[in-house]
Amino acid sequence: MGVKTMRRRDVITLIGGAAAARPFAARAQQPFAAAGAQRPTLPVVGLLNRSVPKQSIELLYAFRQGLSQVGYTEDRNVFVGHHYAWGKDDQLPEIAADLVQRQVAVIATAGVPEALAAKAATTTIPIVFTIEGDPIATGLVPTLNQPGGNVTGVAIAKMEVGPKRLELLHQVMPTASAVALLVNPTNPASAEPLVRDAQAAARSLGLQLHVLKASVDGEIDAAFAALPGLQAGGLVIGTDRFFDSRGLKLGALALQHSVPAIYQQRAFIAAGGLISYGVSITDAFQVAGAYTGRILNGEKPADLPVHQSTKVELLINTKTAKALAITIPPALLERADVTIDFSITRNDR
Repeated sequence: MGVKTMRRRDVITLIGGAAAARPFAARAQQPFAAAGAQRPTLPVVGLLNRSVPKQSIELLYAFRQGLSQVGYTEDRNVFVGHHYAWGKDDQLPEIAADLVQRQVAVIATAGVPEALAAKAATTTIPIVFTIEGDPIATGLVPTLNQPGGNVTGVAIAKMEVGPKRLELLHQVMPTASAVALLVNPTNPASAEPLVRDAQAAARSLGLQLHVLKASVDGEIDAAFAALPGLQAGGLVIGTDRFFDSRGLKLGALALQHSVPAIYQQRAFIAAGGLISYGVSITDAFQVAGAYTGRILNGEKPADLPVHQSTKVELLINTKTAKALAITIPPALLERADVTIDFSITRNDR
C-alpha cells in the first residue's frame, strides 16, 4: 500500500482503514488506550458523513493531519467518532441529534446536507463544515469573515475545470480524434454549462466530442460499454455529486474497459483511473481538522473566518498508464502533485 510523490507533495499512507470504518457507537465504548486509565475523559469530535466508510478514508486521514498540526492525535488526546448515513440523507437529522445528545465537543461535517442537519440540531455545540459551494447561500453562515454563532468551516470553491481536463487528456492522447464526456442529466445547472464549455474546448483542439449521460449506476456501465463503438480515445467525467459518490466505481470501470479517463478524485485514480485534476478535497479536510483542533484549544467558531479552499491538484496513476501502454509526457509528470504507481489496497468494512 502506498503513494509515491513525484516531487514536492505529501507521501500518503492510508492508515487505519478498518478503524476509519468503525461506527461511532462501536468505538465510543473505548475512549482510553487502556481500560480503567485514570485520566480526564478525552474530548470527543463527532464526524458526520452522508457517504460510506470506503469512500472517506483519505479524507479522514487528511482530517487527522489537520488535527495533528494543532497538537491533537486521535486516541491520545482526542477521540474521533465516525458516523455514516450510508447515502441516506433522511437519517442525517437523527444522527446529528444523537451527537448532540452525546454532548460531543465539536461536530465536523462532510457536506452541505450534513452541515444543515447539524446546524438544525444545535446552536451551542461548535460545528466545522467542509462543503462545496457557497455557505452563505446554503444558509450555514451569514458572512464569511465573521460567521458568528456556532458554525464555521471550509468552503471548496466551485471551479469548473472541465475544459482543462479535456486539454490534459489531449496531452496524454494526442493522436485521439474523438473523446467522450460523461454528465449527469438530472443536474442541468452543472451539466449544461459543462457540455457547452467542453464543446468549445474540443473544437479548439480539433476533437470530436461525444456527450454521454448517466444518473444511475446502470447508465454508468452503459456509458463505458458504448465507448469502443464511438471510437473515443478517452473519457472526461463531469463534476457532479452523483459521480463523487462513485469515484471508486468509475476508476475501476475505466481500468476494466482500458479507457484513459480523467476525473477529480484521488479515489478515482487509486481505483484505476488515469488522471485526477480538480480542487483538492483532501486539502480542505486538512484545514477542517486544524479548525477543529483550534476550537478544542478554546477558539470560538464565531471568530474563525470561513476558509475558502482553491488549491488545485494534478494526480497521475502511472501504473494505469503502463497498463494502457500510454507514455505520459515528462512535462506533465513534472507538473503532477502526486503520482501513484500501484493501486491502493484498503481494508474497508
